Amino acid sequence: MVIDWKKLQNGSDIRGVAIESGDEKINLSPEIASMIASSFVKWLSERKIISPDKLKIAVGMDSRITGPVLKKGIISGIVKSGGSAFDCGLASTPAMFMSTVIKEFSCHGAVMITASHLPFNRNGFKFFTSEGGLEKDDIKKILAEASSEQPFFDDNISSPAINLMDKYSEIFVNKIRTDINSKVSYAKPLEGMKIAVDAGNGAGGFFAEKVLVPLGADISGSRFLDPDGRFPNHEPNPENNEAMKSIRDAVLISGSDLGIIFDTDVDRAAVVDGSGTIINRNTLIALAASIVLEEHPGSTVVTDSVTSDGLTVFIEKNLGGKHHRFRRGYKNVINESIRLNSEGVESHLAIETSGHGALKENYFLDDGAYLIAKIIITAAKLRLQNGKSIMALVSELVQPVEEEEFRVKLLEDDFVSQGESILKLLKEYAEMNKGWSVAPNSFEGVRVSCSADNQKGWFLLRLSLHDPVLPLNIESEVAGGVKAIAENIGEFLKSIDGIDYSRMLEYTAD
Repeated sequence: MVIDWKKLQNGSDIRGVAIESGDEKINLSPEIASMIASSFVKWLSERKIISPDKLKIAVGMDSRITGPVLKKGIISGIVKSGGSAFDCGLASTPAMFMSTVIKEFSCHGAVMITASHLPFNRNGFKFFTSEGGLEKDDIKKILAEASSEQPFFDDNISSPAINLMDKYSEIFVNKIRTDINSKVSYAKPLEGMKIAVDAGNGAGGFFAEKVLVPLGADISGSRFLDPDGRFPNHEPNPENNEAMKSIRDAVLISGSDLGIIFDTDVDRAAVVDGSGTIINRNTLIALAASIVLEEHPGSTVVTDSVTSDGLTVFIEKNLGGKHHRFRRGYKNVINESIRLNSEGVESHLAIETSGHGALKENYFLDDGAYLIAKIIITAAKLRLQNGKSIMALVSELVQPVEEEEFRVKLLEDDFVSQGESILKLLKEYAEMNKGWSVAPNSFEGVRVSCSADNQKGWFLLRLSLHDPVLPLNIESEVAGGVKAIAENIGEFLKSIDGIDYSRMLEYTAD
């Protein structure tokens, strides 16, 4: 098998094809997994200055059907290289990080087998040390070294099992009890609350059974808690409309007070309130910011670049905080918040519109379950105090009347240079366009505010992190505003060769 090792890198993760499907050929087999694991052992040994035979490495997986065999591949590579592997079984990505900091385990490193919400035939790996997830350069180095490793796969290999998820769940149970501090029932502060969980057949079912039930919550409205790597019911993704409809339906049918949905490996989440109102993307950020800024007044909330103007107003005018937009990519947002703190700028929340939310109080770990625990604590307190819904906290957030995302495909071989050239030309075009104002502090792409009466909104054109695409996000405060902005952008794009923006042309032609 000839492998293009560079294609396995997806930012700070590894992702590949684990099951052949159509034109997609396998490039992530158990043998490849063993080679990557061997390289990780060498990398970790150098980083920790510990000989391989002293290394303890935790290995977990989400519900994907290729998880078990890839886990054997990872364990084979660890054992071949002299390390000790510990099998965590079905786990969440944030829990795998916690295996490096929970004293009972104190692993030197951890490997999570997951490809987040990607189709069932994909899989991948995320790596952790007690300092957090690995960076892009670390993954690049590991893959470069892996290409020279000898494949080794023992189908009969095994390693000691550790019950990570029970210990991880206890952290949430204890936190929720302590923070609610109910005078009625300290042990079961969620008694009388009905909370529906939709795990999308991923790894998130534990939260209902091991966290909410011990706290007294009624989870009878929950659905798709059983792990099934074929994902037969819907894509486990808080940004997916079908997934959000699923948890909304669960709440309304069961009469639940709150609905929770996780992605496959539980590093992202979203919620639905008792009335069926969906709280994801900008609204989820606003809710998280309202909770964090109550605890840390005046601090800075770091988000990705596609958040709305209304969110900025809400964070800065309504909550008294500061909103700092940065580049897309959950590691980019987290690292920016860490950087701000190191320079004396207080920041406790880094969150993407995708649902990746990380808090300073929790190792800046993007943990969907931790963010949900904070929201549940707030919801329970509001219920005890005045019977209000969590939507009361974000009622003044101004939502766009319209929003759309288009993708401008780049057709040249050197699409990065092509994309950068187009962005430079767009900036010049926008500066000459009456009613358009280029944002002064744009860390990614070109963001433009549009003040004309028929537009009243903004757009952001940026270069994709990995693909030959320029994503275009448009929001407007007026009906027809997105179309008016898109038509104006179309006037610019029609002068550019080597692109395909047919989806936007179809939209403006309607």
